[in-house]
Amino acid sequence: MTSSAIATRYASALVDVITSENPGGDVRKMQQQLHEFGDVLRESVSLRNALESPAVSLSRKRAIIDRLAAELGMARVLRNFLLILSDKRRIGALNEIIEAFDVLLDERLGFVRADIRSAQEMDDTEKAAVAERLSRVTGKQVRTRFNVDPELIGGVIARVGSTVYDGSVRGQLAQLAKRFTAGT
Repeated sequence: MTSSAIATRYASALVDVITSENPGGDVRKMQQQLHEFGDVLRESVSLRNALESPAVSLSRKRAIIDRLAAELGMARVLRNFLLILSDKRRIGALNEIIEAFDVLLDERLGFVRADIRSAQEMDDTEKAAVAERLSRVTGKQVRTRFNVDPELIGGVIARVGSTVYDGSVRGQLAQLAKRFTAGT
């Protein structure tokens, strides 16, 4: 099984648990807590080494996670999840698990993610208009991530899942070229 498949399995299990135990609860707060733990782990080489090293006993790893979870004020379910990851020697995949968790949680809560590339930086009004248009097209609330792509001549390209909406000048020119060649 690939590491992304493993990460998705763990992330899916966590999403199932926190959404079933907290219907209408503050799952976003738990998401933030998970991100905080991930940030601490990413920033501290010694912590990462201790939690990933097979030379450190499981009881020591559990004590470290317990203490850090308490300091961060983490929900019990998250602490238990991190302990399972440690016990199964999967704590090294936490960043990948968090990424999969974010996507799965958004899906569960009715959001889709959109990566939007534009030729130049868009202002807040333009970003809101693009997000609104994508929400209408997809029928879901959209979480957007905007990037400037100097390769674009103008316009925007939005990727929602595996679907690409090409509103770039280059894309429009390509469509015109298709129509002209199809008509001859």
